[in-house]
Amino acid sequence: MRLSTCLVAIFLASSVEILVADDWPQWRGTNRDAVWHEDGLVQHLPTGKLPAVWSVEVGPGYTGPTVANGRVYVMDRQVDQEQTERILCFDSQTGQPLWQHQYEAKYEIGYKAGPRASVTIADGHAYAVGAMGHFHCLDAKTGNLVWSHDLDDEYEIEMPAWGIAASPLVYGKLVIQQVGGPNACFVAFDRSSGQSVWQALNERPSYSSPIIIQQAGQDVLVCWSGESLSGLEPDTGKTLWTHAMPPINMPIGVGTPVVNDDLIFVSSFYDGSLMIRAPKDNMTSQLVWRAVGKNEESTGSNTVMLASGMHEDGAVYGVHSMIGTPIIQDGYIYCVDSYGQFRCLDAATGRRIWEDNTAVPHNRWATIHMVQQADRTWMFNDSGELMIAQLSPQGLNITDRSQLIEPTKIQLPRRNGVCWSHPAFAERSVFIRNDERLIRVSLAK
Repeated sequence: MRLSTCLVAIFLASSVEILVADDWPQWRGTNRDAVWHEDGLVQHLPTGKLPAVWSVEVGPGYTGPTVANGRVYVMDRQVDQEQTERILCFDSQTGQPLWQHQYEAKYEIGYKAGPRASVTIADGHAYAVGAMGHFHCLDAKTGNLVWSHDLDDEYEIEMPAWGIAASPLVYGKLVIQQVGGPNACFVAFDRSSGQSVWQALNERPSYSSPIIIQQAGQDVLVCWSGESLSGLEPDTGKTLWTHAMPPINMPIGVGTPVVNDDLIFVSSFYDGSLMIRAPKDNMTSQLVWRAVGKNEESTGSNTVMLASGMHEDGAVYGVHSMIGTPIIQDGYIYCVDSYGQFRCLDAATGRRIWEDNTAVPHNRWATIHMVQQADRTWMFNDSGELMIAQLSPQGLNITDRSQLIEPTKIQLPRRNGVCWSHPAFAERSVFIRNDERLIRVSLAK
């Protein structure tokens, strides 16, 4: 009897599906790589609009939600009486508001809908930066203020045209922020006290969030400023390597640097594409290729700069991406070009393989946010549609497409509005906001 009971228990244990759950505690997920680690998800999306588990009112903003420890964090802007920004926290299961932190923020920038950067959650603290550089560390559970900085006042920021958009990066005892002041394009602060630890690079800022990679046995902070792509020591700010990327028009790097093995890729609306190699066995970096089109609409280049010099062979090279971050998969780059053309490039050479015009409407700054999960790519476009796709050098195969949230018209009403915020994928759900609502939609099977 005991043996049979034991065998039944073993059988039941072996037949139970072990589901993997994950939070989305910062910009582009746990590792800032736009990879969704959960399973137990739907294989297909229903037709029509996806039903929300809950929906709550928020104000305008571009901040993508973050999800950690049963809570959802987002930022918005209030303009009915005085100009203020808010950091908001909700219960992830019910949408119940838990706390808010509000402060004055007078906008002197373009595209004034609201804050841009995602709130970063780490070790019980929430790190949030507003569009004008108001930087706060809060208790993530209570919303109580731990410390704050007015970065514009303290560092005399050469303010980007659209304000501060890079999300804070937690590294060990530091929180690192792209700031944009003289000799302080990037600044590291002590997470506990808020005191400045180091500052680096005398360059204009971009809108891009930094990442950490491993190279030659150590951590490297990869920073895309308004003028270069650089690798820094995260503990000291010391420059380890750098590649100049001077802006043709104005600094407009928005996407996060994309890493695949020892390759690092960035793409800009005006300044085309740059691929470098950061070898795993030594602290150097080399140009792989660089391609810049004629202008923002004619983004294909007939020449490509290689380490050996300029190359021309009749092919078309490069891409000019804007808001959405590209992905690299199996040796190919997939991303949205300047006016919505979804394109595939050979990662090794920058040569264009194909383009598709069905994923997002043709518009200036058309946007798709992509997240990889198992063998699928989840895509969210600026019309508010969620898609499931298969990407390959043979083409784009969108297998499922549903309306997730309506675009709002505070910005770009002539386009029937946009939804530029990056979704959070956590708790087998997608969390997304527009300028009016924050919603949760279940994707559990």
